[in-house]
Amino acid sequence: MSDADLVAMLNAHRGGFNEALGLTFVRASATEVVGEIATGPAHTQPYGILHGGVHCALAETLASTGAAIVAMADGKHVVGLENTTSFLRACRGGVLRGTARPLVTGRRSQVWEVEIREGERLVAQSRVRALVLEPDAELAGRRVGFESG
Repeated sequence: MSDADLVAMLNAHRGGFNEALGLTFVRASATEVVGEIATGPAHTQPYGILHGGVHCALAETLASTGAAIVAMADGKHVVGLENTTSFLRACRGGVLRGTARPLVTGRRSQVWEVEIREGERLVAQSRVRALVLEPDAELAGRRVGFESG
């Protein structure tokens, strides 16, 4: 599958939370995943700045997507284990652009680093750790796999 086809597929199947965030994938491969959120009033907290959860969700989604691309090559799945996000600068809106790159893509876990920018300004950095699951793994009482609806 070409990178363009992968991005189109990811955008077509973003799922409820990613759609609610307004996340759009820009690039996606096993070595880099880029996505954007055009923020608005629904993304702010009471002080009028972007809610930190928006940054965390963007980082988690991009890193998990990259980890899944890597794991799918072996027929496996991934789930997030840890998300550590540092907020470097407050911002009030605009387009957030996150870029995720792998630090470790092991057989049992992966670690991805994410930079989040608003324009040229670095506003947050994250490190996300994912657990690699075997094809027949169960999670929350169900076999792991993509669900629709």
